[in-house]
Amino acid sequence: MSKKTPLWAAIARTLREDIAQGRYAPGDKLPTEAALATRFGVNRHTVRHALSALAEDGLVRTRRGAGAFVAARPTEYPLGKRVRFNENLLRAGRRPGRRELSLETRTASDTEAQMLDLSPGARVLASHGLSLADGLPIALSESLFPITRLPEIERALRDNPSVTAALQQSGIADYTRAETRLTAEVANATQALHLQIHEGAPLLRSTSLNVGPDGVPVEYGHTWFAGDRVTLTLTEG
Repeated sequence: MSKKTPLWAAIARTLREDIAQGRYAPGDKLPTEAALATRFGVNRHTVRHALSALAEDGLVRTRRGAGAFVAARPTEYPLGKRVRFNENLLRAGRRPGRRELSLETRTASDTEAQMLDLSPGARVLASHGLSLADGLPIALSESLFPITRLPEIERALRDNPSVTAALQQSGIADYTRAETRLTAEVANATQALHLQIHEGAPLLRSTSLNVGPDGVPVEYGHTWFAGDRVTLTLTEG
């Protein structure tokens, strides 16, 4: 017998959908606990639990004596052949940001070597970063760069948090997305800590391969988007 969804979780999911669909805009005040309790046919404690979950995910902000207010609506993030994080967020009216969490030189796995068209056992630079929109974490990423092709990439990434700028500094004037795969996952404890969401919250994982003008791979990696903060759209360009 399948386990039933807790009432507070179902209410939180409905309110997330309301925010995602624009029924409540950033800055809007949500209905009172009493009004929500009547709407969903539950007590105020259950509603309070749902609002706490939304607050933990950064979707609402609560003010004592004033109520709960919408903090942000999911960011529209197009995925196409020319994916550029900063450009995507600026078009959506958001302020982009990125924090480099770690840079590590290691051996590529068999899959990574195959995707980057490298020999087995080749070395890659692994970059782990946290992407932000208006200061709010929206995604974690792991990007792998072939060191033999991009010997200056580590220095470039230390100089510039933008992957596009770092690739340009490394001699890659332009690049395009050759492949994208999307899967749904749930956040583990460390992902939840970085993204400021609760463990088990929905994530969208994008696995991608970027190639230079000559079609040679220059970056392969994964990005885990906070499911409630980003709306991914597929585009032709």
